[in-house]
Amino acid sequence: MEKLTLISATLFLAADVFAIIALAMPDWIVDVGGETRLGLMWSCFQLYNRPQVCYTPELQIEWLIALICIFVGCICVTTTIILLASSNWDRHVITYARWVGFTAMVLFCFAAVIFPLGFHVDEIGGLPYQLPNSYSVGISYIMFVLALWITVISELFAGKVCLPHF
Repeated sequence: MEKLTLISATLFLAADVFAIIALAMPDWIVDVGGETRLGLMWSCFQLYNRPQVCYTPELQIEWLIALICIFVGCICVTTTIILLASSNWDRHVITYARWVGFTAMVLFCFAAVIFPLGFHVDEIGGLPYQLPNSYSVGISYIMFVLALWITVISELFAGKVCLPHF
């Protein structure tokens, strides 16, 4: 496997892992005391030192769209990794890998723009793109943004692989 292809595939794999871990954790939005943790797939809260209770939230349309974009983006990133790995046998597959990776990057960017629109949910009580002072973004959101940036860098490496060789 060519060096740039290997670097691109490794970075796409890292982005995929970060995005999947971010989806699995309920720490997208946390309150300052740490008693409420809101996520796209799980939300948890703890009241008065009782055991923590986790549940699957009913998502507002903004967070549902963000969840779908991230989920489909993860599928695109996984497909890109498979296409880059199969480029050992067929060099023309790299062009498809580049476009599927680009689609994942666009989906992740779309999710990053759509997610903060949902800050108005009843649990938070903020406004779109404006969290109240008692809440902050959690480690899951930070990991997702890291996955987004790694996807962008991976796409740049994949673009270099697709340049014509003279």
